[in-house]
Amino acid sequence: MSELGQPAFPAEPAVVESSVAAPAPLPPPATRVLPADIDTPWGIMDLLLFFVFAIAMLFLLSAVLSGIAVAQFGVPFTEIEHYSATNAGFVVVQQVIWFGVLLLFLYAVVHRRTVQPFWRAVGWRGLHVARLRPLAAVLLFLACGVVLGIGADIATLFYNTEKHLPIQDLFASPHGLPYLMAFGILVAPFAEETVFRGYVYPVLAREFGIVAGTALTGILFGLVHVPQLRGGWGQIATLTAVGLALTAIRAAARSVTASYLAHLGYNTFLFSGVLLDPETLRHLWR
Repeated sequence: MSELGQPAFPAEPAVVESSVAAPAPLPPPATRVLPADIDTPWGIMDLLLFFVFAIAMLFLLSAVLSGIAVAQFGVPFTEIEHYSATNAGFVVVQQVIWFGVLLLFLYAVVHRRTVQPFWRAVGWRGLHVARLRPLAAVLLFLACGVVLGIGADIATLFYNTEKHLPIQDLFASPHGLPYLMAFGILVAPFAEETVFRGYVYPVLAREFGIVAGTALTGILFGLVHVPQLRGGWGQIATLTAVGLALTAIRAAARSVTASYLAHLGYNTFLFSGVLLDPETLRHLWR
């Protein structure tokens, strides 16, 4: 007790200012800087939705065109399954419409996600290769495609498939060669590069890295061709390797234009061989 009869309380401790400075705030975590060619506004869920849409549209188109073939062209209903798989005209028309619908789907997705022009957003960019002029760069990538074609030609020496492959029926059907040549040069390189190297590759490269994204895109490219090469595992492996090379070209040049030119050179080389010697293409599926 204090002298005044009040309870004594301990004196408040003096506040001693510390000479030690407060720790500096931690810097914000470093953000991952993506190359512009794979920094796209669509992601893995968009990719899965695209695959589902593509498969559904392929079945729908096959059913619709089969119905037209039966109703308008007199194809017997009992033979329509064989006809739709072996008639080059039917297959080419189906593929052209299918690719057209897929490109419209991609345009709708990209248009909703970015204000960039569609073609630039999906990787169609100019060629910037060292100090090469544009024409020289174009010729370089076309030459890369020719080299790939020569490599695929050499690869056929190491496998021999006795099984009859579905693609053989397409070339044997009426007007099969000109239909497939026109499709393979004018349509397939443009459409497949836009889909695989323009839309699919950037997502896989972001999710799994450049190397894994390149590999996965090449594998998907090979798998798409399985229905026409079913049973020809050497041919499927060769096309998968070509898909890997095309994706590597696109990744290195950071432009779908580069892989398109290589793809165009590859297909043109193969079909040019057919014009010079009809037996040239045949050994690709032996």
